[in-house]
Amino acid sequence: MLRDRTGPGLKKPPRAAPAKRPPTQRQLRVAEEIRHVLAGVFARHEFRDPELASADITVTEVRLSPDLKNATVFVARLGRSDIDALLPALARAAAYLRGVVAHALPLRVAPALSFQPDHTIDQAAAIETLLHRPEVARDLGPER
Repeated sequence: MLRDRTGPGLKKPPRAAPAKRPPTQRQLRVAEEIRHVLAGVFARHEFRDPELASADITVTEVRLSPDLKNATVFVARLGRSDIDALLPALARAAAYLRGVVAHALPLRVAPALSFQPDHTIDQAAAIETLLHRPEVARDLGPER
């Protein structure tokens, strides 16, 4: 007779969290194509919205869901840190941008676009500033 090993005195071992899989080659390729299409639209300022028509927006990265139905677009403004103020305008333009992507790429379903600010450029500039401070440069200099 087999005994149940999870009785009142024994606990089940905790289950490990499922490992997050890296993006597939197809996800990466389609995401890069979407980035190129959106970057072209932003470079040509093809918007009716006055907030977006005058803004210089850079698309730094696009991440696609495994089913290619949702895309997260990371955007930044070079030299400025006010991208958060443009997120509502980008959300309003998401349907238009999805249509542009649908016409430009031969996909079965155009992905829904959501926009997130990309602050890595600001963080890199802050680190660069820290590394050039005199007390840090002294510590990073050649040993005597």
